[in-house]
Amino acid sequence: QVQLVESGGGLVQAGGSMRLSCAASGRTFSTYAMGWFRQAPGKEREFVASVNWTDASTYFADSVKRRFAISRDYAKNMVWLQAYNLKPEDTAVYYCAARRGSLRFESWTRYDYWGQGTQVTVSS
Repeated sequence: QVQLVESGGGLVQAGGSMRLSCAASGRTFSTYAMGWFRQAPGKEREFVASVNWTDASTYFADSVKRRFAISRDYAKNMVWLQAYNLKPEDTAVYYCAARRGSLRFESWTRYDYWGQGTQVTVSS
């Protein structure tokens, strides 16, 4: 049983930074891509970033390039999303997700496993 558990959300002031963590368990993820998505109230779930579990290559949504970073620790089965210069429009529930294969899919429907989400609120 795959489990993804996010942590690290909360209230942040605009211009601040934040790091979200995702603990993965339940299988070997060597052929997987790990992604972060977010969903604001009344909006569709939106791709943020992804990382290849094996070679740590990364892929970002245009809206967060140069502000967000994604990384993983292969041995610890951990994935992190680091965000800088946060804006009120970054407010959302952030989800960790996993899919087998390429990290370059931005549709949430292409991901197989999901965490429960963690709320991030950016105040202006």
